[in-house]
Amino acid sequence: MANNLVIVESPAKAKTIGRFLGRGYKIEASNGHIRDLPKSQIGVDIENNFEPKYITIRGKGDLISKLKKEAKNSDKIYLATDPDREGEAISWHLAQLLGIDDKEKCRITFNEITQNAVKNAINNPREINLDLVDAQQARRVLDRIVGYKISPLLWKKVRKGLSAGRVQSVATRLIVDREEEIEKFIPEEYWSINAILSKVKSRHTFESKFYGRDKSKIELENKGQVDEILRALENAKYIVKNIKKSEKKKSPSPPFTTSTLQQEASRKLGFPTRKTMMVAQQLYEGVDVKEKGTVGLVTYIRTDSVRVSNEAQKEALDLIKKRYGQENLPAKPNVYTNKSAAQDAHEAIRPTYVNLEPDSLKDSLNRDQYKLYKLIWERFIASQMASAVYDTVSVDIEANGYIFKSNGSKLKFPGFMSIYIEGRDEEADYANKNASEDENTNIPDLKEGEVLDLKEISPQQHFTQPPPRYTEASLVKALEEKGIGRPSTYAPVITTIISRGYVEKDKKILYPTELGKIVTDIMKEYFKDIVDVDFTARMEKDLDDVEEGHKDWVQMMREFYPAFEDVLKEAESKLEKVELPVEETDIKCEKCGRNMVIKMGRFGKFLACPGFPECRNAKPILEEAGVDCPKCGGKVIIKKTKKGRKYIGCENNPKCDFMSWDLPAGENCPKCGSFMVKKFVKKRPVIQCIKCDYEKGDK
Repeated sequence: MANNLVIVESPAKAKTIGRFLGRGYKIEASNGHIRDLPKSQIGVDIENNFEPKYITIRGKGDLISKLKKEAKNSDKIYLATDPDREGEAISWHLAQLLGIDDKEKCRITFNEITQNAVKNAINNPREINLDLVDAQQARRVLDRIVGYKISPLLWKKVRKGLSAGRVQSVATRLIVDREEEIEKFIPEEYWSINAILSKVKSRHTFESKFYGRDKSKIELENKGQVDEILRALENAKYIVKNIKKSEKKKSPSPPFTTSTLQQEASRKLGFPTRKTMMVAQQLYEGVDVKEKGTVGLVTYIRTDSVRVSNEAQKEALDLIKKRYGQENLPAKPNVYTNKSAAQDAHEAIRPTYVNLEPDSLKDSLNRDQYKLYKLIWERFIASQMASAVYDTVSVDIEANGYIFKSNGSKLKFPGFMSIYIEGRDEEADYANKNASEDENTNIPDLKEGEVLDLKEISPQQHFTQPPPRYTEASLVKALEEKGIGRPSTYAPVITTIISRGYVEKDKKILYPTELGKIVTDIMKEYFKDIVDVDFTARMEKDLDDVEEGHKDWVQMMREFYPAFEDVLKEAESKLEKVELPVEETDIKCEKCGRNMVIKMGRFGKFLACPGFPECRNAKPILEEAGVDCPKCGGKVIIKKTKKGRKYIGCENNPKCDFMSWDLPAGENCPKCGSFMVKKFVKKRPVIQCIKCDYEKGDK
């Protein structure tokens, strides 16, 4: 019997694949990358064609020895790492370490971890794609040079521990520029006039908005203009001038890409991008499902494509017909197109088995896995369903030569909307601020020439609003639209700019810090290209060209580096030492009496004495929970773990050992008077007393 070795990245993926490959196959995991550039130095020989100096990642020596031993005893080696640039690079590094020839057909890829996909891949191995490897290598070298050349300058001129990155610096700039836009924004006055009308002797009213005269729209800019129109409308008859009825179709959104999954999980589930990718990876690699074993539940999660396979589409259409009825099938299957052919390497993110409906897996998944799987499943099924249909009516109403307009719509056929409606964020609402205002679903049956009763006419003053601050969802959308980075990099980029103290996240909103503003100003002055949106997008295009074999990666670096080296030298000679502003508090240092200041460390903000180095007192910033400790009566403090998870504990720790992962509900127990906490019991949100057995449901 043949002795075959299959190497994947993770133990979870190895376990899932192990179900499909029987005796004769040994499956091992590399646990991600096994070689990388060293952390202690730049690791790139700039003078010698930007040759990277790879080293074995610390702690992986025993694993590599094991893989070498297994490879030596194997008849055939299959490298089954993920089907993208990063996965191709991991396979190339494994091939280098295991002595596999570049021409050897050892590489297998699959978009989903199913029996058919895995066995088909085993039967069709290919050579390692060196263009893909070069594209990953170019990105790694480019990012290493930018980071390791600019970061020490920031340490020297601003503060130790800072970093600059090719994508993170642009992401920070977008947030800083948006804040400047908000600060400089000057509100402009505008007015509206709304008429509340009804059919004669009817109680059913509807709203009509002032438009202008005939086909000319009049912008209402001030009160004087409005008062003049109101005077002209005194005693006016409101007559239906024109009625236009039509049917409007609303098409379903395409299935998820990496970017749209991150956005929608943020909007609908409140997941940070990092959490979305972590949970999605678990669903892709495999989850233990009752009576089925380990199952990969979704297709590959790093994709720009909205394409789905013919087989998956047929399975979805069969399920829709059976579950939702023939009427919910489209006249012909829905086809979604990508922005470019380069983005068509993988399918969209979809369930691997459409018949595994979310509720059937509820007992096998944890809460986050269930929520994300349900989102992916519903979005995919909805994408294959018939469009929703609305009956729409648009009415023009004349009063003394002026025109009022009413628009109404009534859902006639829900189609895909019966299972899924795409979420919206503030950015979309801001861009389409008038769209939702024109919806009025309660227009009665009217006839042209009909005279209406005026119930009320109300002028309203408004002021234009600045654009909203970014959320993780809207930032991801902006980065993708501008061609900055790749969706698979957005989660670590957002995590980095928050952990470095350039950006703060309050609820869902991203705010730039003073440090973020200062560093961005430095980057804009001395490294214009690095934080230039168009330049960064062009670099992404160059990386795509390397991947497609149209450009040599070394040539790309030669075009980039000389100009970068010049601006680096200029910055080193001209940039003065920057004094960071200090935020003083009214908290006294118990050692020397000075007012303590807020500083940023590895794990966020903390209090420090400004008398450093004479006085080295420092302590965490404590956020009071607003309740008393049920054990000792002290104050309860909201704390964070190193991973950022919140919990509550007593201020008298370690004397008092009270702590809870459940946060206060903001109300006292009606039974014993102690405080209550929010928690989940059997996946149901409840509010429980911390002391007695009182419990009630939470909305």
